[in-house]
Amino acid sequence: MSKQDLITLIEQKRQELIQVAMKNGFTSSLAIRNSQELDKLLNEYNNIFKKKVSTH
Repeated sequence: MSKQDLITLIEQKRQELIQVAMKNGFTSSLAIRNSQELDKLLNEYNNIFKKKVSTH
């Protein structure tokens, strides 16, 4: 998956989460599920495209 494809998926999931949360509440099971899916996409992005900062 390309970087741009992943960014597009993240933005789509973010918008979906906003809509679901506004309609059903931030603590609804649907909003939580969408939030978890967004977290997975963000983690995937970070693991693939962000350089890890080394600690000394």
